[in-house]
Amino acid sequence: MRFRRTARLDPSQIRDVRGSGGGVGGFPGGGVAVGGGGLGLIVLVISLLLGVNPLSGSAANPYGPLDDQTVGDSSQLSHDCKTGADANRSADCRIVGFVNSIQSYWQHQFPDGRYQPAQTTFFTGQVQTGCGTATEAVGPFYCPADKYVYIDLGFFDELRTKFGAQGGPFAQAYVLAHEYGHHVQDLRGILDRIGSDQQGATSASVRSELQADCYAGVWANHAAQTGFITRLSQADINDALDAAAAVGDDRIQREFQGQVNPETWTHGSSAERKQWFTTGYQTGNASSCDTWHATLSG
Repeated sequence: MRFRRTARLDPSQIRDVRGSGGGVGGFPGGGVAVGGGGLGLIVLVISLLLGVNPLSGSAANPYGPLDDQTVGDSSQLSHDCKTGADANRSADCRIVGFVNSIQSYWQHQFPDGRYQPAQTTFFTGQVQTGCGTATEAVGPFYCPADKYVYIDLGFFDELRTKFGAQGGPFAQAYVLAHEYGHHVQDLRGILDRIGSDQQGATSASVRSELQADCYAGVWANHAAQTGFITRLSQADINDALDAAAAVGDDRIQREFQGQVNPETWTHGSSAERKQWFTTGYQTGNASSCDTWHATLSG
């Protein structure tokens, strides 16, 4: 997978607070963060069991640029990340490119310009969010209270070393696209369905997470059309599927707890996560992602 060298990146969609000792402040603790693709799953499962909140366009782009951006300044990223060529040689700029592509696609899917851009915040250590204080142990997540995606980029190393995924750039893309899937759910009022139904193999939490996986697959189907990314290979898709499987509830429970207990699942099994990403990727249509009425299997 490569970025188009002449694609114009928009670093204003990223807020970089790494090394700031606490990140952005001023948000009241409210709302419940949606845990990231299963990526902070160990912490989230323990917290849910205890009943606590774990968080105290260019011409080549047929979808066009995002409008009415009201996002903060990240001067280093603005300096370093200008084109797709920068994304091909810089890990940070690659993440900028993925976020740009994901948001470009979803903006086009909302009628009358109703898509609201969501900023991605890079942090280290801990960060203050609209859902409370979060640490790097939680993993990537989306906070509906402030409509931001949060990620400690060190997680991508843990995805390989701790969770056993093969890695690869498109594994990173899957993680980000999953989180923006939650943003899409939020804008469509879908996240409200979860309520207190946060555990179990067929719970609302699991159905929400699998739908976000499916939305990630839908974006992947159209990624090249956004003008940022060249044609995806099967190896790229395999990296995404491998990452999805690595963070399945059953795989994580077996690895870290020694037994599998579907009654405490919050994100779905490895097979289910791969199945729903594949559904989205093969159809390229968000209407195929109705996990709320489907018989979940895997």
